[in-house]
Amino acid sequence: MGIIKARDVSYQYIRRDEEDNIEDISVALDKVNIDVLRGQFICVLGHNGSGKSTFAKLLNALLTPSDGTLLVDGLDTSEEDNTMEVRRRAGMVFQNPDNQIIASIVEEDVGFGPENIGVPTDEIWERVIRSLKAVGMWEYRGHSPNKLSGGQKQRVAIAGVMAMEPKCIVADEPTAMLDPVGRQEVIEALHELNREKGVTIILITHYMEEVIDADKVYVMHEGNVAMSGTPREVFAQVDRLKELHLDVPQVTLLADELRKSGLSIPEGILTRQELIDALSAAHSR
Repeated sequence: MGIIKARDVSYQYIRRDEEDNIEDISVALDKVNIDVLRGQFICVLGHNGSGKSTFAKLLNALLTPSDGTLLVDGLDTSEEDNTMEVRRRAGMVFQNPDNQIIASIVEEDVGFGPENIGVPTDEIWERVIRSLKAVGMWEYRGHSPNKLSGGQKQRVAIAGVMAMEPKCIVADEPTAMLDPVGRQEVIEALHELNREKGVTIILITHYMEEVIDADKVYVMHEGNVAMSGTPREVFAQVDRLKELHLDVPQVTLLADELRKSGLSIPEGILTRQELIDALSAAHSR
């Protein structure tokens, strides 16, 4: 059953002058159609300006479509009466965890969201415990967020969203400001929530290596869905990805060059081990 349904969704940014006259209209999304099933791990890829972050904000009702229909768990995001319920069902994790963390103690910060939506005190602390354990930050519950690494802060931000018990988490480039170790920590935490808790994850990213284990990938370009499919189906189209100004994982690029040179190996190689196995099989033949 679908949790996200986007039907011909468009969005325009309108710039006005001091007298409220329209100066410029920029089309960020143009008739986007995306379906997400409950429990899926979805990645939305695209370079800067492709429309992927605008789409993320629409999912959390921070923006509403200029045209088309967007349903989150059956709720039309354009209807003002649905706004708060949409945000409860689709929690948002932003690029910079410092913009989301407001308390001076980790466990207090994680409890802030549930408290705001009126969850009883006893249940708040049950949720805090579950959420911090789910992202591997329980042992840091009494720490100041200021003393945590970037990856740890982002995991606390994810725990804060988790404590509100959303059905879906929208992560808008959550690793963009992190080092490689921090990026890996955050992506692993999201995958674990998806596997263990069944939370639907929509990861907005431009890091190609982060999408390898996704159920489905959407590639956006100039406000449109330019490609979609499983990671293997998408990465099999190396030349097309280059046309869309996206970097291709080195192992996929190497495999593509070897295949073009005449070596009989499959398309869409995703990992180093897959390439080793493919080379071994080719050598045996």
